[in-house]
Amino acid sequence: MVKNLTRLGNSSALIFDKTLMDLLEIDEQTPLKLTVENRRLIVEPLTESDRKNRVRTASRKLLKDNAELYRRLAK
Repeated sequence: MVKNLTRLGNSSALIFDKTLMDLLEIDEQTPLKLTVENRRLIVEPLTESDRKNRVRTASRKLLKDNAELYRRLAK
């Protein structure tokens, strides 16, 4: 399958038609994981473990960045 980028405002977009979305088993609401390996773009649905890891990482960063604020609020 060959696709061209489409101009979208000041950006370029890769349009996923219904056939491609069906092959990937995704819809418009599916979070996607994008990786680049050797100039190849890999698109895959975000797994549940990927989502949990993202939340865990964000939570740790939030706690670390705001540790002093949380200490003061706890008093």
